[in-house]
Amino acid sequence: MDTNILVIGSSGQIGSELVMALRKIYGNHHVFATDIKQPTDEIRRSGPFQILDVLDFNNLIHFLVRFKITEIYNLAAVLSGNAEKIPLQAWDINMKALMNTLEAARETGAKKIFWPSSIAVFGPTTPRHNTPQLTVMEPNTVYGISKLAGERWGEYYHKRYGIDFRSVRYPGLISYKTEPGGGTTDYAVEIFFDAIKKGRYQCFLKEDTALPMMFMEDAIKNTIKLMQAKPEQLSLRSAYNMAGISFDPKQLAEEIKKHIPGFTITYKPDFRQAIAESWPASIDDSIARRDWGLETTYDIEKLTAIMLEKIREKLGR
Repeated sequence: MDTNILVIGSSGQIGSELVMALRKIYGNHHVFATDIKQPTDEIRRSGPFQILDVLDFNNLIHFLVRFKITEIYNLAAVLSGNAEKIPLQAWDINMKALMNTLEAARETGAKKIFWPSSIAVFGPTTPRHNTPQLTVMEPNTVYGISKLAGERWGEYYHKRYGIDFRSVRYPGLISYKTEPGGGTTDYAVEIFFDAIKKGRYQCFLKEDTALPMMFMEDAIKNTIKLMQAKPEQLSLRSAYNMAGISFDPKQLAEEIKKHIPGFTITYKPDFRQAIAESWPASIDDSIARRDWGLETTYDIEKLTAIMLEKIREKLGR
């Protein structure tokens, strides 16, 4: 049977790059991009795209059956910063999107699901440094609560119904291709655009707020690697820790100054500071490395160089 993949949320930061990576592997017309908003030109030109609201269960079922979908990547979510502004709505969207996907998979042949969790599942009582895979998890944000609940539901559907549920706890993701989407780690994308456009940046976190981050290319590569792993390799059916690299705004600014000597940064912490302080400063992802070979390529130096190069190209500067 052909692998036919549905990507829900294909117009977002992860989805827009994941779709293109999957199409290179499985063929353009075996990867169906969907979202409630229009896609990038690259996605529209390269293969099928359709407006699809994952909250509409009947339409989701119809899509899975019509296109003989075998795998689902559900990336639909209200991210951490925005979720705090609309808590009940964010909970409803985040959880209904997942539950619809799990139920639709149970009723059709699309038994293999990727759903992204987040370092937001941890909370202020979690060990902040080298946070282990199994530890205290008491998130105090809407986003974190929904992600922790989602991990538990995914594992339940795997054990109860045989759904091949797979997930990673993404750190902050850094990409030059799409604009930030309302997350607490978004400063690490915004800073590059402002450095090139203005030569300065006002950061919404304190200078010493270290968080785990990952360049998008590493995130996409490892997401696909997890999905291609044999089921017997996986010792976890909740979500794997994924560490990337850890740095704070001051360290990133210093790295940018090596390329743009006149760059300046100021700090005006907002409500996202409290969110960041409840998250880990660094992560232990040794179980993912052992089980399915997670590996990363980009450190802060390589990440900074490529972000500045590609954003300059994008902005024509």
